[in-house]
Amino acid sequence: MLIIVEGRYVHGAGGVFIADEVQVGLGRVGKHFWSFQMDGEDFVPDIVTMGKPMGNGHPVACVVTTKEIAEAFSSSGMEYFNTYGGNPVSCAVGLAVLDIIENEDLQRNAMRVGNYLTELLKKQKAKHTLIGDIRGVGLFIGIDLVKDHLKRTPATAEAQHIIYKMKEKRVLLSADGPHRNVLKIKPPMCFTEEDAKFMVDQLDGVLTVLEEATGTKSESVTSENIPCKTKMLKEAHVELLRDSTTDSRENPSRKRNGMCADTHSLLSKRLKT
Repeated sequence: MLIIVEGRYVHGAGGVFIADEVQVGLGRVGKHFWSFQMDGEDFVPDIVTMGKPMGNGHPVACVVTTKEIAEAFSSSGMEYFNTYGGNPVSCAVGLAVLDIIENEDLQRNAMRVGNYLTELLKKQKAKHTLIGDIRGVGLFIGIDLVKDHLKRTPATAEAQHIIYKMKEKRVLLSADGPHRNVLKIKPPMCFTEEDAKFMVDQLDGVLTVLEEATGTKSESVTSENIPCKTKMLKEAHVELLRDSTTDSRENPSRKRNGMCADTHSLLSKRLKT
């Protein structure tokens, strides 16, 4: 998730501060256009990297740095070459994206809808014991899932299950954190309050069924079909926890975006609700 580092400490120690704005830049944090501005309006990074959002799907990226650093890199003898760097098409796309962000006031939308979404999620935290924390800013939010609030035991398998169930409901989430137990929410900048309400309603339903299946307490009202559903899900979840691993050192390529091939296969066979 978003980590704010006191850039002044880095500069004070003689370090070079690199601000990665690939996911959080271009207005996503709402209050600021760049996330590094949260470190103080007068703070200026040495290097800023940005990409994805610049092209709204078109492959484009950018690095901004100081003249001193650029000249130092150039004089190092290391050659940098990019066949398509700075081509007119990508430049036109980038300018169009900036126009849309400004004309449709998407930065303000990120702040308004992000605050609304955060409030909805906080209500879910009070309702579902799997939710350990809600954190983030603007339309960049994380839901920390834990099996024990005191020990902060990461609910890795549960997070993966939720991601796949939400995908079935046409909501895309991903996992983050050292233990892949944080649901990362970073929707399109045009995300609306109606979209936020839909997403949270779907998440509420998935969490309710999962918590009933695993025996964790939830304040949701059960239906007459829950006993049978609970039995099926509990058996599947026990098998999921036995066969899947929460070791974050496992091959990372199998866990990209919270996905695990073996776990997905198991879930698709046993967790049809």
